[in-house]
Amino acid sequence: MRERLVRGRARGAGAGGAPRRRPRYGEGPLHLLLMLASFALAGYAGVRLLAGGQWPLVLAWFAGAALLHDLVLLPLYAAADRVLVRCLPKRARTGYVRVPAAVSGLLLLVWFPLIAGSTDPAWVAHYEATTGLPGGEFLARWLLLTTGLFALSALWLLCRTGQRRLRAASRRRSETKQRSADGG
Repeated sequence: MRERLVRGRARGAGAGGAPRRRPRYGEGPLHLLLMLASFALAGYAGVRLLAGGQWPLVLAWFAGAALLHDLVLLPLYAAADRVLVRCLPKRARTGYVRVPAAVSGLLLLVWFPLIAGSTDPAWVAHYEATTGLPGGEFLARWLLLTTGLFALSALWLLCRTGQRRLRAASRRRSETKQRSADGG
């Protein structure tokens, strides 16, 4: 009996000696479901992208994008981040600048030909034919979106800072009341 109990503990037995199951997947079921759905969506997009018969261009684009990112963009935004961290005070939260800058940069990277006002009218014509939206207004929209992202981030920072100050003032008032009640 003692041997069985020891073996049960070694296998991870729970209350009453019943073996506990260790999950094979480290996260919850919702995470697993979302991951499977994202893989299915990525697979569908990949099949649609490669079905057009232009797979050599797609592969060249992916290789070029990886090289551009690793050799040019990563050093640039790592240096910009270091400058940002050095310039801002220690207590400042750099995430309020990093997040809108990253989103804006990603949008610029994805839509660069249309934002830059591509000289090739075929780009704009293809975009307009595919989406039904005008293609000449991307620079203004991107600038407006970037401004909105930074304004929203600044507003969020202002709210968080105001909350901290209110809590600190409330704490100081309660400490002062406590000291006066204690007679000190």
